[in-house]
Amino acid sequence: MQLHQLVNMFGNDLQRRYGEKIHKLSLHGGFSCPNRDGTRGRGGCTFCNVAAFSDPARQDYPVAEQLAGQRAGVDRAKRYLAYFQAYTSTYAEVQVLDRLYRQALGQTQIAGLCVGTRPDCVPASVLDLLAGYRDRGYEIWLELGLQSAQDKTLRRINRGHDYACYQRTVAQAQARGLKVCTHLIVGLPGEDATACLDTLNKVVAEGVTGLKLHPLHIVDGSILARAWRAGRLTTLTLDAYAAIAGEMIRHTPPDIIFHRVSANARRPVLLAPQWCENRWHGMLAVYHYLQQRGPQGSALGRPWRLPVAEDHA
Repeated sequence: MQLHQLVNMFGNDLQRRYGEKIHKLSLHGGFSCPNRDGTRGRGGCTFCNVAAFSDPARQDYPVAEQLAGQRAGVDRAKRYLAYFQAYTSTYAEVQVLDRLYRQALGQTQIAGLCVGTRPDCVPASVLDLLAGYRDRGYEIWLELGLQSAQDKTLRRINRGHDYACYQRTVAQAQARGLKVCTHLIVGLPGEDATACLDTLNKVVAEGVTGLKLHPLHIVDGSILARAWRAGRLTTLTLDAYAAIAGEMIRHTPPDIIFHRVSANARRPVLLAPQWCENRWHGMLAVYHYLQQRGPQGSALGRPWRLPVAEDHA
């Protein structure tokens, strides 16, 4: 599968810019979430159980030890990005964040940071901190979990912020020249393909740098798991996901970088759909859809094409 021939993928973008492969290493910084501890709400987002994608036991290990363990299992790269993934990785005092982020950046072979967080947890002091790392030559990405631009959906999934909050945070990040990667979920309750495309168009209009697409999957321990077990919630088939995600990609300008076009969760935490057990199922289905209907940007009349140097490599 040569997905990068049809989509402007993050890994290939890094290789073009750095001249070598750069791999992301996920970290657990021991953060909480304001939507769980009562600051914004309680119970968290209805789809969330962080154990589905991150090992909670890792939060007890120092950053350097986590990175060393992650590197030991990766032999495809010599340089890495430290990805603070679990929960809200800007949810602490800026001095605490600086100390934690520096522990990652101080390790050899680390080229930069990807910081996953919520739009309502990125004060100016944190943006200034990240911009300072960027000014020292590090690759810095602010990853914002938006999931949907529909305020009705955000309320339904107990997100704890509205779309206007996201707009303000993106504008403040852009004012500092920071790269923003926005996370979107395909298949949220009450949303169809039209709603997903509307979300995409709104996010693109804000000037986003990167995107991550995730299929909604039901994980044990989440609020949605109860609705699914009661038969009140269905999930997308693989073909349906590929069609919606594929059209979102086709309607995305070719300069926007896709960090991910599918995702997976671990069993036994994963309940449904079973094809989400392996993210390659989703990636392959999206690839076949785009093969038949056109690459990223094709619906806009601006199809993605590989840079000449890579195309002839």
